Amino acid sequence: MLNTTSFPPAHEFHMSLRVADLERSTAFYTAFFGLPPKDRTARYSTFIVPHLHLNLVLLVNDRGDALDSYSLYHLGLGVAGKAEVIAAHHAAVAAGAEIVKPPRTTWRGTPLHELWLRDPSGYLLEVYARLTDAELAQMPADMEPVYLLGSAAT
Repeated sequence: MLNTTSFPPAHEFHMSLRVADLERSTAFYTAFFGLPPKDRTARYSTFIVPHLHLNLVLLVNDRGDALDSYSLYHLGLGVAGKAEVIAAHHAAVAAGAEIVKPPRTTWRGTPLHELWLRDPSGYLLEVYARLTDAELAQMPADMEPVYLLGSAAT
């Protein structure tokens, strides 16, 4: 049973990921967050992302074990709206990121505008925006995704 007493209010969320290639992962997250790492050594890169209250550490996988990118399903980054999801797609393409699912609007589950990427170590990243009431009113009868740049192959 969980105790109903709350934890103290958080000021920052910290996360650390082991990565296969520190240089490539550092470049990827520099583009993803739009800022360089605060600290960087041969073993790690630390990103402090103030507007997200995030402290992300990328740590080189020096043990040689296979990375288990399956256990961590994905990381998500919520953005303001559909235009920002589309802009994230263009930025990801320019940065050479792997696009797993192009920008689209999905209706099943939580309706979202979404884009799915894979970082250099294989971790999935979702860039998403919640739909406005006006956008929700445009839901197609078949509830199939609507691609924001024309087609699934874009």
